Amino acid sequence: MATDKTMSFKVERDKSLRTREILKKVYEALVEKGYNPINQIVGYILSGDPTYITSHNDARNLIRLVERDELLEKLVKYYIGLEES
Repeated sequence: MATDKTMSFKVERDKSLRTREILKKVYEALVEKGYNPINQIVGYILSGDPTYITSHNDARNLIRLVERDELLEKLVKYYIGLEES
């Protein structure tokens, strides 16, 4: 069945939302386990060692869905105002 409606596809925006959601879930899991989430996430980004991230609520597997360089790029863009929250 054919339709005359044009579908919109926004990969970059959806990817940004997914990255943000993953980071929030990881942050919350770290807080729940009593860790300093900022220190742990920074440790992960710098080292690439997933053991900085708790496995609680599947946070370790979630953070692996985002490339570290992509995460760092998004954080820098957000910090200097090139990307909105």
